[in-house]
Amino acid sequence: MKLAEALQERADINKRISELKRRLDNCLLVQEGEEPAEDPAVLLKELDSATERLEKLMASINETNCNTKVNGMSLTEIIAKKDALCVRYSAYKDLVYTAGGSTHRARGTEIKVKAVIKAAELQKTVDKLAKEIRLLDNLLQETNWKTELAEK
Repeated sequence: MKLAEALQERADINKRISELKRRLDNCLLVQEGEEPAEDPAVLLKELDSATERLEKLMASINETNCNTKVNGMSLTEIIAKKDALCVRYSAYKDLVYTAGGSTHRARGTEIKVKAVIKAAELQKTVDKLAKEIRLLDNLLQETNWKTELAEK
């Protein structure tokens, strides 16, 4: 199995677990004398099975990410770098919005507020960060489809 397929399966299992939790919530309490729409014991068994598969899959994904090197970095390091860049990107994007906002004065005697950093300069950084994130994401996607999952 390729790493990308394992990541897709992990996402599917997480959705399945959420659905099972919702279904369990719906049939957990019933009016006295009534039967639930679904058998909670069967749903619990499915939930246990799904979480066991998720545990094994996550361990294999994490091991693969730690042991797979690209450009001298593990996939774990690349993912961490991308996540940190996304945080920085979001912060800079917010700053562009704030710096680009115009302030209005009702009268000429009111205090004028201006940005101390030009929005255009911040936007250049935002654009650079977006490109870097996109390139890292492309590298991760390519590697995920080329890498075999380290299964235990």
